[in-house]
Amino acid sequence: MKVQRCKGMRDMLPAEMDVFRPVEGICRDCCTGWGYREVRTPTIEYLYLFTSAGTLTPGRLGKVYSFLDWDGWSGERVVLRPDGTIPVARLYTESLPGRGPVRLFYAANIFIFEEAGEKTRERWQCGAELIGAGSAVADAELVALSLEVLKKLGLKGVELRLSHAGLIKALLVKLGLSHEEQDRLFDRILDGDAAALAGAGGKSAEVGNALKPLLGFKGKSAGFLRNQRALLVQDVPEIGPHIDDFLKTVALLDDLGCKYKIDIASGAGFEYYTGMIFQLFIGGEKVGGGGRYDALIPAMGGGDVPASGFALYIDRLMEMVKAEDIAPAVPERVTVKIKSGGAVKEAFRAAEGLRRAGYIAELDLNGEKAASRWTLEVGGETPYILSDSLKSRRFEVKTIGEVLKRLEGEGGDKDSPA
Repeated sequence: MKVQRCKGMRDMLPAEMDVFRPVEGICRDCCTGWGYREVRTPTIEYLYLFTSAGTLTPGRLGKVYSFLDWDGWSGERVVLRPDGTIPVARLYTESLPGRGPVRLFYAANIFIFEEAGEKTRERWQCGAELIGAGSAVADAELVALSLEVLKKLGLKGVELRLSHAGLIKALLVKLGLSHEEQDRLFDRILDGDAAALAGAGGKSAEVGNALKPLLGFKGKSAGFLRNQRALLVQDVPEIGPHIDDFLKTVALLDDLGCKYKIDIASGAGFEYYTGMIFQLFIGGEKVGGGGRYDALIPAMGGGDVPASGFALYIDRLMEMVKAEDIAPAVPERVTVKIKSGGAVKEAFRAAEGLRRAGYIAELDLNGEKAASRWTLEVGGETPYILSDSLKSRRFEVKTIGEVLKRLEGEGGDKDSPA
């Protein structure tokens, strides 16, 4: 039987890794430039981490990979992490409690069960979390950082959509529904279903119909939101504080020159969001998002600590970037051919000398035609023969030092485009 990878999981071949690493590297460089430090969390976490605090919407919980982790006669149900933020919040609560503000970032794979089809079940993300800062400036920092990453990846046509979880939840409380019904509607609204309120029954349906226009309004400036506030608080005064909170961040984004679209019925599928939510789209495809989650760390027993963060979807970014625009310079490659059995030791030494000088030195093991421009033959009548396939030239040299001079003199750059 021919072996196969698990359904929905992903292998990355060398050509794909040549794109993955630069994308990941740009994410890492941008995050470190803003003062964020990298962390790693386990692939497996306890299931209760995602259920006891109501951290994931019911729709997301139905897509986790869970199983029993047996320890002797008992077992604890665990999951393959379906999200990057929650494990980092757990890491902070467990290992860095009380410190703030703390800037952390990660690059990790997450696992979400999807029905058989084109969708992958293993996905890669790069995320940043700003823990211990509850201001609009912190929210604006994360939006600006995420946009900087996309800009440095050379991506254009980025659409930034803004919403506010506190505003949505205040509207749902106004419906007078049970907590379970509020969670269900919140889940649908976060998935972009502005008509979700139509499902409320009885008296709530009348209230829902009155509130639907509030979920449907869209704008592109803080001025628009201020004008809407004057109208909205007349019908639902409870949303006033949430609009004021939203306005602080939106006004900062205006000052920073960020273009955005306010779309209240737009979220990210996570119940833990409490404040501003943002999503990033390119050509209609979502490439990332984030928001404020001030209740998450308190729910984990970490104290009254505000936090916000975002994640960018590396898999989707890999499909959009132009590899030649982000590929770092790579060393020139030299194939080292062993011409006799007694020359193995010298060939290893020659290859080591090339590597110390900054070249890639690859030993020829099967005698096939070299794919690289340069070939160094070791062990013939002449100590070394350096061949240049690009210019069809051969040089007989006596020392590895002369080999290096020839490489540099003939255009054998140590660094060349990938």
